[in-house]
Amino acid sequence: MATSGRMNSRQRAARQKRKIILFVFEIIVILIMAVILYLVMNKTSEGPKVANLDPKNLAIPTEVIEKTEEGGTMHGYMNVALFGLDAETDSQLYKGSRSDSIMIASVNLDTGDIKLVSVYRDSYLNIGPYKGNAEYYWKCNTAYAAGGAEQAVRMLNMNLDMDITDFVAVGYKGLSSVIDGLGGIYLDITQEEVAHLNNYQIGVSAVLKCDYTPVKEAGYQLLNGTQATAYCRIRATAGDDFKRTARQRAVLKAIEEQAKKTDLVTLTKVFNDCIGNIYTSIDSKDILDLIGNIAKYSIVEEAGFPQEDLRTTGNIGAKGSCVIPQDLESNVIWLHQFLFDDDDYTVTDSVKEYGSVIEAETSQYLRK
Repeated sequence: MATSGRMNSRQRAARQKRKIILFVFEIIVILIMAVILYLVMNKTSEGPKVANLDPKNLAIPTEVIEKTEEGGTMHGYMNVALFGLDAETDSQLYKGSRSDSIMIASVNLDTGDIKLVSVYRDSYLNIGPYKGNAEYYWKCNTAYAAGGAEQAVRMLNMNLDMDITDFVAVGYKGLSSVIDGLGGIYLDITQEEVAHLNNYQIGVSAVLKCDYTPVKEAGYQLLNGTQATAYCRIRATAGDDFKRTARQRAVLKAIEEQAKKTDLVTLTKVFNDCIGNIYTSIDSKDILDLIGNIAKYSIVEEAGFPQEDLRTTGNIGAKGSCVIPQDLESNVIWLHQFLFDDDDYTVTDSVKEYGSVIEAETSQYLRK
């Protein structure tokens, strides 16, 4: 069969996009690799739950689309939304559960560099349709509960001037079993965290219907699935939810490190029971071509949104304690500098409008 030695820019971009998907999945808990292997070895399996998101419904600004074209500052990047849900049932993977962990994985397709940004779950943003309103401002993790992955992705694109069309969501039940199957992961636990970790294990073990083993001392040590899942949920220490998102990223990195040491046969055996905990927009066929390309990619930087110097916290009446971007426009400019090295980014009019509403709705509660 004749082939051409040349590819146009669209073909190159499509090939590059396919090459990074597996690594992005690995960042979230390495579940997808097992799904692929399971599909290959068990042909009758339904595999992961796949959603088809229509880009027309994802509120990608026209100005942002222009920046993704050749020559634009966002050209050559793939951005994927990662959602960790408090889902306890399969149906809650689709809608009805809050996304307690929200991350954007931005991959530079030329260098393989990956930047991770946690979007704090209590961030006060425009979450889209809710409670009969076409637009509603509240904690951003409510978007997933209101309209599932599509609304959550739409929320990120609207507020942050992003072009996200792909996502991966997992329920936290899968996290514990993956870690146990890998033989545990290594984390450095502080003395302050020990008691809180053990307290959170009580709730986690009740949901997972399993026993738990208290962590007895601080230090770098091997944690099992229940312990590591409880570690992800700690927020009652200095740093609150800001520190919790850092713990979540530490757990993902530890899982990645442990999984890379594990042979594929063992991974298949480990993850068979986790297939039902995956919900994604990426078809498993695309992933079949990607095994073996992980080494090219590496996490080079991580951060949180809103940025530390550009945020505050406050109790916004009945909406409770929220993280408020003091100036949404400045935060979005910072985000584009961080992800895409764009030092001259100008936000869309929509972001300016959302920022004005956020200021109007929160300022009365923040006055001293």
